[in-house]
Amino acid sequence: MDRGSLMTRLKIVHTTSYLYNGGVARSYNEARLTPLSRDGQMVLENSVKVAPSSAAVGSYSDYWGTRVTTFDLQHWHEKMNVTATTTVEVDRSRPAPKADAVDWETLRSGEVTDACAEWLAPTRLTEIGDEVRAAVSHAAEGLWPADAAPAVMAWMRGEMKYVKGVTGVTTNAEQAWRQRTGVCQDLAHLGVGALRSLGIPARYVSGYIHPNPEAPVGETVAGQSHAWLEWWDGQWNSWDPTNHKPAGNLHVTVAAGRDYRDVSPLRGILSGGGGAAPQVTVAITRVA
Repeated sequence: MDRGSLMTRLKIVHTTSYLYNGGVARSYNEARLTPLSRDGQMVLENSVKVAPSSAAVGSYSDYWGTRVTTFDLQHWHEKMNVTATTTVEVDRSRPAPKADAVDWETLRSGEVTDACAEWLAPTRLTEIGDEVRAAVSHAAEGLWPADAAPAVMAWMRGEMKYVKGVTGVTTNAEQAWRQRTGVCQDLAHLGVGALRSLGIPARYVSGYIHPNPEAPVGETVAGQSHAWLEWWDGQWNSWDPTNHKPAGNLHVTVAAGRDYRDVSPLRGILSGGGGAAPQVTVAITRVA
């Protein structure tokens, strides 16, 4: 039985540890680690804890509606630890009634292009280049937007391979396309850029995925930070180009933005020392 089709309740513990080279005099940081209560998911509990405990912690909702935890340390420290713990209930088994599909004329109307301007404009990370633009146009030829978007995702599936370690957070969609490989972030950027090139509003989504639909209740597994996309054709639709399916009950949405730079889990600036690569673990337990 695929538990991805049933309601799930997941506990997610995302831990990021920094060990600084030479120590740091002060640091200012933002964390986007709190899942959203929307689109078939409800956050039941959430906390973000920072060590050293002397950190000054605050929070706000950013322009995209993401919950941001801010924290700064104003004294010398050689390490820092950020632990986000969330319990979230996910039930996407009863989707909202299907909206009437829109045609290309509607998508190109001033009302839609104004309302969705940020989901239509290319960004540095979603730039696809002329080769992809031509291939996507061919894949969508003669189709309504509601059919064109799945056709583009099917085309991508035949062209791209999921391969770890060949790209980084600064790799853009065109660079990933040239080597026909990448990870979830690259596939999401390529898909977003491809859809935007047709005039279909699309956004980048970050979150988590439980990797094992058959895991029993109470078993903790090594989870994953994950990325997928959503497009608008009269309503928002999700698609996970890594797993070739819509987001289901094992996907947990944290944030949506124009690309990865709008939703990166942790960012900050530091003074008085050197930084080392963080150590990140994600533990996910199905609790119901």
